[in-house]
Parts: sequence; C-alpha cells; structure tokens
Amino acid sequence: MGQERIYKSANCFQPTDADPIRSVVSESPQAVIVAWHVKPGQRIAAHVHPSGQDTWTILAGQGQYQVAATGEKRPIVAGDIVVASPGEVHGVVNDGSEPLLFISVVAPAGAGYELL
Repeated sequence: MGQERIYKSANCFQPTDADPIRSVVSESPQAVIVAWHVKPGQRIAAHVHPSGQDTWTILAGQGQYQVAATGEKRPIVAGDIVVASPGEVHGVVNDGSEPLLFISVVAPAGAGYELL
C-alpha cells in the first residue's frame, strides 16, 4: 500500500550520553522529519538551513532556544511550536531536569545545513 504514514514518536527517540542523535523518522524530497532526545545539559549547536525552514514541535521538557548568532536565547517548553525560516540561526540547550523531546520538520529535504 506504499510508504508508512503513521509513526509512533515514542519509538523514534534515541537517548545518548554523547551528543544528541538525529533520528530520522521519514525522509522525502519534500521534507525530513527527525525525532530529538536532548538530555539535561546537552545541546544542539547553533546552525542554519540556507534553503529551507525548520519547524520544531516540543513534546516534553524545556530548553533555551538560540535565535541569533549573538547567542540570544528564548525559553521553550512542551506545547511550543518553534519556527526557523531559511537562514535563521537556531539551536538549543536543555536547561531543565527532564529530557527535551521534540520533532523537527525540515522542508524541503534539500534545505542544507551549516554550523555557525
């Protein structure tokens, strides 16, 4: 019947004591969907997607979301949806006591990735 269309996010997160793991849930030319498990104290380095948007849906936990190359951050919590348009700096550090779990949708899949 074709490609899977329903995914259980709980089955996608991969906790690690090293850097957070980018767990690809689904990938097509239109978008890449990734599950992130960020332990307390871990971070996802500031970066940009030059040719696409990265939208995060925060499912659990909290963090400090970087919004500028200057290091400016804003708090994010479960229930938030965070959008980084093409070329906008973003990254996060989990400053809470629980895992930060979120789903990222980068569209299109060829959006590119550049660390700051």
